[in-house]
Amino acid sequence: MYGWEDQRWTLVRVAEVIRREFGVEYTLPGVWMLLDRHGWSCQLPARRAVERDDTAVQGWSEQGWPAVKPLRRPGMPGSVSSTRQGRDCGRHEDGRGRAAE
Repeated sequence: MYGWEDQRWTLVRVAEVIRREFGVEYTLPGVWMLLDRHGWSCQLPARRAVERDDTAVQGWSEQGWPAVKPLRRPGMPGSVSSTRQGRDCGRHEDGRGRAAE
């Protein structure tokens, strides 16, 4: 009945179908409010490269990635501080960030 070559239902196209079927014209925000009220949401197709090889990706995920993935440090007590404890932060004896004269 209704369909477009690229199979995408834009707000403009939905507004056109409403106008044709019911003889009522809505603004684009009005169409969006109607769709939202009925539980519809914005959906975009996944964008993937034409050259993508899903079996190669699966193989890499299972075998290649674990080989290069960095190891986790052994379980040590952590700190929520953004600076490491016991670090002098580049300060020297005079406390001003440069060597004492």
